[in-house]
This record gives sequence, C-alpha cells and structure tokens, in this order.
Amino acid sequence: MKNIKMVVFDMAGTTVDEDNIVYKTVQKVINNEGFSVSLDEVLQHGAGKEKHKAITDVLTESTDATEVSKIADKAFGAFKSALEKAYDESEIKTFDGLETFFETLKSKGIIVVLNTGYDRKTATKLVQKLNWQEGVQFDALITADDVEKGRPHPDMIFKAMTQFNITDSSEVLKAGDSEIDILEGKNAGCGITVGVLSGAQNKQQLQTAQPDYILDNLTDLQHILWK
Repeated sequence: MKNIKMVVFDMAGTTVDEDNIVYKTVQKVINNEGFSVSLDEVLQHGAGKEKHKAITDVLTESTDATEVSKIADKAFGAFKSALEKAYDESEIKTFDGLETFFETLKSKGIIVVLNTGYDRKTATKLVQKLNWQEGVQFDALITADDVEKGRPHPDMIFKAMTQFNITDSSEVLKAGDSEIDILEGKNAGCGITVGVLSGAQNKQQLQTAQPDYILDNLTDLQHILWK
C-alpha cells in the first residue's frame, strides 16, 4: 500500500453523488426511441462506459433493435441536451467525508486524478457544481474526450500517468462503482483495483471483475491504505 503514488477515481457514483441521473437519462433517451429498457438493464450493460458506447451496448443487449448504430446516434444526440438539463435542475453533491479524504491523500503526496466516461463539457459542469478546482481538491481530470479509446481500455489511466511522470502502473490505484472501472484498472496494470457500492452496480456485479477490494464508500479506502 505504501507504494501507491497516484489514485484514479471515477466521478458519478464514486466521488460525485448524483443519484444515477446519467443512467436514468440513458434509459429515457433509449425508451424515447420506442423501447422499454429498465434502469437495471442500463446499469448492467452501460455503467462506467463512454455514453455513446453505453447506449449502443444497452440497445444491443436489451432490445431487439435492428439498426443499432443509427438508433444509438439519434439517442446519443438527444442524450447530451437531456443530461445537461437534468444536471442544471438537480442537486449535485459529493459523499460525506470525501473532500477531507482528498486532503489527506494530497498531504501524503498522493496524486488525485478524476476520470470519467463523460465528455469534458459534462465533467466540467459537475466539477463546477461541486465548487471543485483542479489543483485544489484534485490534481487532474481525464475524460472520455481526452483519449482515443474509453473504458475498459486503459488509455485514461495511461494519460494520467504520463501527465505526472509515473512509469510504473503498480503505483496506481483505480477505484470506481462499475465493473468497467475495475477492468480499466486491471488492463492498465494498476497495483490496486477497488469497487465501491455507492453508485451504479451491486456487489455481485462488481465481483465479476475481481477487484482487490469492494467497499461501501470511497472514504473506506483510508482504512486500507493506512491500516
């Protein structure tokens, strides 16, 4: 544990408490195309992914759509404005004790990176609603817009490592609330992967990716890192 130099934390459901607004919006735009997918299906097949990919995968796995690509493009176009409106109208907050946890990590010289399947515009809106600033609460924000391949590919983690001159991925801890977050960490070769139960997926779903730990909340990490 003492070898960890960087933590990479997912946003929605992990560091940001937004009551699954993003996945409820994915569900809404898909069903507006004439389908009837459940929120559970959206969480199972779309959690943690870049959102066009999430919509495509939900359509593929949970509907009988025959023109998936065309429908996904249309739904994703509607998704962007629908999510922006939902976030504008909703209370966005962080989890209890998280900002103090960030401070503790940084005081111990650990780099704090946020990463997300959101585009940069949406991620920036979330950060602003929380009154967080890069260089204060966290050290960097890496979004799906910043890389060629989104989760479960390791590109976002590798980009963060390059930014802070970390060459050994075993010195990186990755945490998130979805199976795809854990797979991202494993594909990057992270020294520790962690699933949290504060967001999209349940313990059984997270266990399929075999993380090193499954915790109720991200702040529970302090009991592992410094026990």
